[in-house]
Amino acid sequence: MNTYSTPLRRAAGIAGCSLVAPSLAALALTAPFAGTAHATGVLAGTLIENTATATYQTGTSTGTVVSNKVTVKVDELLNVAVTTLTTAPVTVNNTPAVLIYSVTNNGNGPEAFNLAADPVVSGNAFDSSIRSVVLDSNNNGVYDAGVDTVLTAGALATPVLAPDKSIKVFILAALPAGVADTQTSQVRLTATAQTGSGTPGTSFAGKGEGGGDAVVGLTTASANSLAALIASLANISLTKSATILDPFGTAKPVPGAVVTYSLVAKVTGTGALDGLHVIDTIPTGTTYVPSSLKLDAAALSDAADGDAGTGGASGIDVTLGRISGGTNRTVVFAVKIN
Repeated sequence: MNTYSTPLRRAAGIAGCSLVAPSLAALALTAPFAGTAHATGVLAGTLIENTATATYQTGTSTGTVVSNKVTVKVDELLNVAVTTLTTAPVTVNNTPAVLIYSVTNNGNGPEAFNLAADPVVSGNAFDSSIRSVVLDSNNNGVYDAGVDTVLTAGALATPVLAPDKSIKVFILAALPAGVADTQTSQVRLTATAQTGSGTPGTSFAGKGEGGGDAVVGLTTASANSLAALIASLANISLTKSATILDPFGTAKPVPGAVVTYSLVAKVTGTGALDGLHVIDTIPTGTTYVPSSLKLDAAALSDAADGDAGTGGASGIDVTLGRISGGTNRTVVFAVKIN
């Protein structure tokens, strides 16, 4: 004869009876609950309800007994991931660079995350200046000035993210003074659960979804990632030289001799210079030679018209505009010694 525990005998309501051992199929466990499983697990606040059923036979009679219902409310697990989406160093020059990160709620309940942008990272050749932290409002993965949401100091946080959901975060970082071309730097973005963070397993009573507890997961409810910058700058040197042709066909600086000046602007570096002008005044004791102005051997008119230069008694001014590193431009003009 099989022997069962006293509670089961009491549940059957037949003292001293002989029970037929229920089959695995007959001993049924039911667990209805609201919600579905995600990559993050069962949603926080879900009620997992469980009852057991046993069937039995005594003599010629059969019966069923159902256990009490056990209800477990799923606590909220606090987890987060931060990923850098700009995997190669972003060039930065006279305008801020845009660094792109993704913040993902890896917990099982809705959660907002505080954000912190830190440009001071060990190994940096320079520490950039953080201009702004911006949320990708239209979710297109591209920083759109005037469209995306610029976060203000004291309110650097994501909106509440559902489990498994992500948001892209842009950090605009600018160069400080004194940076050299090709120097590199990194910026760290940290996201921390607003409910709390700390050692895995730390519990915040009643702070979870649905009134349950919130429990810190393996990520400590705080994560960070680094994105890199590389300075792209340009430098310029300006070299001036002169050749002389006197009225006798030699190179004596006598009255009537023509002095031809050559100004070579040499731009180096990986970046570019903007708004570059080459300007020179007419030396005292000389007179500008009309129509002598040239840029890279191409003649320029003296008048302020559609070409790049002007020339006259007060001097010359040639607009070179934006010049990339690795470029040389040469300006030539002539004067006559009075």
